[in-house]
Amino acid sequence: MCVRCVMDTTDPDITFDEHGNCHHCSNALDRLKYRPTPEQGQVYLNRLVSKIKAEGRGKEYDCVMGLSGGCDSTYLAFKVVELGLRPLTLHFDSGWNSELSVQNIEKTIKHLNLDLFTIVCDWEEMRDLQRSFFRSSLVNCDIPQDHSFIAALNQLAVQQGVRYWISGHDYWGSECIMAHAWRGYDASDWFHIRNVHRLMGGKKLEKYPHNNFFEMFFYYPLIKRIKKVCLFDYLPYKKFEAKEFLKKEIQWKDYTGKHNESVFTRFFQGYYLPKKFGYDKRKAHLSSLIVSGQITREDALRELAQDFYAPEQLQEDLDFILKKVSLTVEEWDSIMRAPAKFYKDYPSNGWIFESLRPCLKLGGQVKRSLLKTRRRYLKY
Repeated sequence: MCVRCVMDTTDPDITFDEHGNCHHCSNALDRLKYRPTPEQGQVYLNRLVSKIKAEGRGKEYDCVMGLSGGCDSTYLAFKVVELGLRPLTLHFDSGWNSELSVQNIEKTIKHLNLDLFTIVCDWEEMRDLQRSFFRSSLVNCDIPQDHSFIAALNQLAVQQGVRYWISGHDYWGSECIMAHAWRGYDASDWFHIRNVHRLMGGKKLEKYPHNNFFEMFFYYPLIKRIKKVCLFDYLPYKKFEAKEFLKKEIQWKDYTGKHNESVFTRFFQGYYLPKKFGYDKRKAHLSSLIVSGQITREDALRELAQDFYAPEQLQEDLDFILKKVSLTVEEWDSIMRAPAKFYKDYPSNGWIFESLRPCLKLGGQVKRSLLKTRRRYLKY
């Protein structure tokens, strides 16, 4: 295990320097140097908000945003309203909502007087797709939900005639570290999703929200000019303080875990990944909080020493999941014993993404240079 964070050799690609520090936290700390200071962040934020308001003038809404009931999206909704933006909130009900998430969403909408657009997935299709990814033995079984949520946001933005969708992605705080092996494959690849389902499923997908390669990388970003905006890049955000704020304002209820507003994601991250692959994503989330200065390494080690699941809760979730996706205990045991697969074991557009990787790396270097220039400009 790293001596600075809590990443360890369950990540097959991890490397350590001569002091025992892993490459994850070393790289994250290097990237954090480019994070805007609070003053610079406020300048960027003011410009961005002014632009969104100007382009949304005369429209019912000036942006769209997802609302899951979790801490990140709920706190972000408060900040968006505080900034004077007029969002249409989207909740994508994939069939896995916990009761707490529904209650948190209702409290948020009522308190902030926001309009909510809810998309309820076709459960027969989602079930068949989710079951296909379990049978595939791929790491990222969360792809069906992630892909459809982004597709729904893009489609909603176009329907409403707005260019911006506000993301609750907290890169600098709780998501600046994640092992590539644990993350699995890119959820944007519809070609991959469709082929995994074709090989492992049976039901035709007719209502499932999706974006093909052209829509994802050309139609929405270049033709419709839809832009994802991560406001947490510019806002001071500490998750534990945000939770206390939400509890005080709307009696928001905590899920005691990242993304646990979804029963499926709780089971996927708390049991399926550790049991089948040996991956505990808590280590990445906690390590991100360590390098961003929100918790100490000792705090993280204490949390990791606790079991993710109480035995009764695990059995309850397992029974629920198997019944929900129509898998027998025998089928599930077979899935858990099957050897792990890599995305390259199935048809995908991965070769395109690999070809584009040098361009993305160059783009990152250019972006860092621009940030340095902006800092010098704002200084004077």
